[in-house]
Amino acid sequence: MLTVDALKAFGADTEDAVARCMGKEDFYLMLVNKAIDDTNYEKLRDAVARKDYEAGFSAAHALKGIITNLSLTPMVRPVTEITELLRNNTDTDYSGLLDDIEAQRSKLEALR
Repeated sequence: MLTVDALKAFGADTEDAVARCMGKEDFYLMLVNKAIDDTNYEKLRDAVARKDYEAGFSAAHALKGIITNLSLTPMVRPVTEITELLRNNTDTDYSGLLDDIEAQRSKLEALR
């Protein structure tokens, strides 16, 4: 079961995030559950595979907003990095960043 303590152990800044959610832990946990299931992860991976960097940027930027607003700290660096590379239409190997994002998402999912 997803808990604030488990998210804190994951590395999330739960104090900041819960404060952003008006102090409502249950609301924060609901949002984290929705973030785990967000379809932008798959959209990002698919867009990068097609080298559609515009669509990839859109998906990455959406994830960046979700991840940072929920203070899911272990995911912030890779999501921010991929967002900026895609913003600049950088033709590079994204597999490491995608794998890092997916590994962190899997750790989050395991907390449920």
